[in-house]
Amino acid sequence: MKITIDRSSCSGHARCAAAAPGLFRLDEDGYALPFDDEVPGDLERDAREGESACPERAITVE
Repeated sequence: MKITIDRSSCSGHARCAAAAPGLFRLDEDGYALPFDDEVPGDLERDAREGESACPERAITVE
């Protein structure tokens, strides 16, 4: 499973990090940072919750 973040769509709401703080990292301004690794199996649910929490739909989990 892979997470893609469209940084041009991210508005810095930080809802992804609130939904899955162990998975999503933010820069100093509150914008989601790129996720380069595969999502560990035990964090797949967290990845989906972070994706759903994004009001801009800037996160894609595939």
